[in-house]
Order: sequence, then structure tokens, then C-alpha cells
Amino acid sequence: MLRAWGQPMRPTRLPEPAIKLSETPEIFESGFYGVIKRAIIIGNGFAGAENQCIGLVRALGLSGRHSIYRVSRPRGGINEWLHWLPISLHKKVDYFITQVFGYSQFQIVAPETSGLSQVLEADARQIAKMAYQTFEREGPLLVVASGRDTISVASSIKRLAPENVFVVQIQHPRTHLNRFDMVITPCHDYYPLTPHAQEQIPWFLRRWITPREPPDQHVVLTVGALHQADSAALRSAASVWHDELAVLPKPLFVVNVGGPTSNCTYGVDLAKQLTAMLQGVIWSCGSIRVSFSRRTPEKVAKIIVNEFSNNPKVFIWNGEDPNPHMGHLAWADAFLITADSVSMLSEACSTGKPVYVIGAERCVWKFAYFQKSLQERGVVRPFTGKEDISENWSYPPLNDLAEAANRVKKALAERGWRLCS
Repeated sequence: MLRAWGQPMRPTRLPEPAIKLSETPEIFESGFYGVIKRAIIIGNGFAGAENQCIGLVRALGLSGRHSIYRVSRPRGGINEWLHWLPISLHKKVDYFITQVFGYSQFQIVAPETSGLSQVLEADARQIAKMAYQTFEREGPLLVVASGRDTISVASSIKRLAPENVFVVQIQHPRTHLNRFDMVITPCHDYYPLTPHAQEQIPWFLRRWITPREPPDQHVVLTVGALHQADSAALRSAASVWHDELAVLPKPLFVVNVGGPTSNCTYGVDLAKQLTAMLQGVIWSCGSIRVSFSRRTPEKVAKIIVNEFSNNPKVFIWNGEDPNPHMGHLAWADAFLITADSVSMLSEACSTGKPVYVIGAERCVWKFAYFQKSLQERGVVRPFTGKEDISENWSYPPLNDLAEAANRVKKALAERGWRLCS
């Protein structure tokens, strides 16, 4: 029987609450000095890295009990060519250039400070000193860091106050795993250990961009990236965005467009492919919502906007607040995501809803391995432009966040510590 145009095909599904974290052994219930009531996040100014830290802290029940510090690099002009230097050396080079030549000679724009004025610069000695001096009154300090630039700060905090902190490094530090209490990283970070992958990396670069040792007992391997889109966050977003998104004709197809990277290159070619394929499935959609990321090139966005701006079924977010991303995750019936974004794919695949990917064939190295692992798990399908978006299919949702939080709790218990209830 034919369905009426715009009628719901199936109820919107929200993820079930994450598996409850394991109970703390009774032997640790009464130790006041072993109760973690606070956390510090060491970020690098990039949302993709910092959201992983915030998501883990939320999953551990410390939302609202954390402070954010940042490790910030000099930016603008010649600094964009120096970002591969260790951050301490980069700052020294920038200081020298500034003192000798001034910004006008080498910087196209002044260093970016927008959004950072309220965030303190991460100082390992000060944080370690604070953890030591407040230990008897406040208990241990949980430190969660993510990103290459945060590695030296996080490991220094651990070295300076080993008895007062528990340090979690998200994303692989490549070496010296014993400098952290726990490392949480995707499985594809270990792809470079395979012979095939080593053929893609010059030998003189391997020690800098690949793990130098296999994972040990305190390395937690995930499928994708950690994020903030847990069950509680999505149910809250469903309520906030109810009036705008609940009334849209079903099925609601959300399209998230990222931006090319060195390991997943594309340009207007992918934009043209995406628009042509969307035209092939638009008949089966009640409504389509398109969002671009900060990395989306203007020429890519322009092609999509020009193609669909006058289509009554399609809404394209203009990039102004409020950002509908969490609302889209909560209310969408299916997703189409460009292959470059590990974060967006990880979030969508945690919902259990159909996720289609475009551009996976353009990924190389460990990012190609990531795409392959998602397809083998059945959590994504390649987008062909011939789909019926009203068709429902399901899979075991990615549960990396809850599993990582469980491992942190178990490691704390082994140390005689626990999280504040």
C-alpha cells in the first residue's frame, strides 16, 4: 500500500541510557581521601579534541565539577607552517621572530584569542602544586587531556604529583605510555603497526606518527572517538529542539558535511557527487537538514546551497547560533556524513540509526581502516544515491563512551579511589 506524502514512517528512536557503571567495591566506600570530586580538562582549543574530554567527564558524573585549561600555540602567518614543531619549541621560535622582526613581517593576522580569554593556559607545575596542596581537603584530582599538544603537560602533571592525580590521555601519545594512568585511543591508531600500513609511511617518520609499542593493560581501545552525545544529552536535546524538529515531515534525513583533510582529500568533485546523489533519494525523504562544519570549504558549501536553497524539503543551517547539531542527532531518522569526520561518524553511530557515508574511498592510511571497521560492524553503509531513506535498518550502537568510563572506574578502584556519588 502506498504511503501518504509526508506521513511518519516510524517513530523517532532515542538511544537507551548507557549501561550503568560497575559498582565500587565496598572496601573503598569509606575512604575520604580516595574520593574524586573534581576534574581538570587539558584542551588544545579544538572542539573535536576537547569534546572527547568533556564527554568522558560527563560520563563519569563530574559534569559541572571540572575546569578547562588550554595549551595554545601561536597562530597566524608563518606559525601555520610551524605547527609540527613541539609546542615548547614553537613558542620559542615565535617569541624570537616577534622580538626580532615583529608580527607585521611574518604574520598575516594577529594570534587568535577569540573564545580563549576565559580559559587559563595549562601550566603543569601550577596544576600539580594545586593537586598536592588540596589533596587532604578535596581528594584526588582527575586530569583528562586530548590532543598532541597536551601530551607533555599531562605527563608532567603525572610526574610532579603521582600520588595526587589520575591522568587520562585521550588519543595516542605515540610513546612512553607509562607516563599516564590510562590512555584511551581508537583501534585505528594501531593500524600503523601492520606491514601494509608501514609501506605508506616513510621509515624516518614512523617514530613520530606511529605507536612505538603495543597496547598494554592500561590502554583502552575504542572503535571511534569519544563525544558528548550520550543518552542524557540527546534526550535533553530532543526536548530543546522539539518545537522545531518534531513537526517536520518524516523521515528526517540529516546531512553533515565536514571538510577535506590530508588523509581524506576532496573538493568540489565530492560536492557535485553529493548533490547528484541527494537528488536521487529526495523523493523518499519527508525533509532534509544540511549542516556544514567549520572546516567545510566555501566552494563546497556553495555548490550544495545553490542546488538546494530553493527546495522546500531542504533546510540548510546558515552557521549562526543556536547550532542544531545535537537536535539533529536526537530527531533524525537517518544520517549522511562525509568520511573525513571521525567525530561526526562516532556520534551518529552511537544512536543506532541508519548512517550513510560518502567519500570513504578517498580516505587513506588509518582513516581508511576506520571506515572499513565501521562497514564490517554494519554501523554504516556507503551512500549510492539509490536508497529509500524511509527504509529502517539497525545495528548494535557504538558504546565507546560508557565502556571507556567503566574502564576508568575499574582502574580507580584498583588504586583504592572512587568517584563521588
